[in-house]
Amino acid sequence: MASTHVAHDCILGDNVIMSNLSTLGGHVELEDWVILGGGVLVHPFTKIGAHAFIGGGFRAVQDVPPFIMSANDPLEYKGVNNTGLKRRGYSLDERRLIKNIYKIYFRSGLNRDEALNRINEELDSSNIKDQIVKFIQSSERGVI
Repeated sequence: MASTHVAHDCILGDNVIMSNLSTLGGHVELEDWVILGGGVLVHPFTKIGAHAFIGGGFRAVQDVPPFIMSANDPLEYKGVNNTGLKRRGYSLDERRLIKNIYKIYFRSGLNRDEALNRINEELDSSNIKDQIVKFIQSSERGVI
């Protein structure tokens, strides 16, 4: 789209959409199917997970995990990107699993390690769970 900027050493996955005036600082990583609304600013060294959606006009200064919608300043979790996941063929059970993972992570009042332990203990193993847990554990900037 018009007037977007991708700085040096960025890595963009497949099927990424950057709306007008969205800007990436250096060394940003966007995984597959990320959507950035108009005017989104992404701080250098930030990572945005697969299928994540960031609402227009907001800025990401911490990593945004996969499969979620985020908005506000500071950027915060606004729910699972159900529309995008449906369009890409994710089943209802897969979308419910994602919702349950993020309910524990964002809404339980637990710290990061406690939430990840609970996710690993209470939810069955799956590629989706492993992808989310690995993303959060490997975050160097912290997760929104």
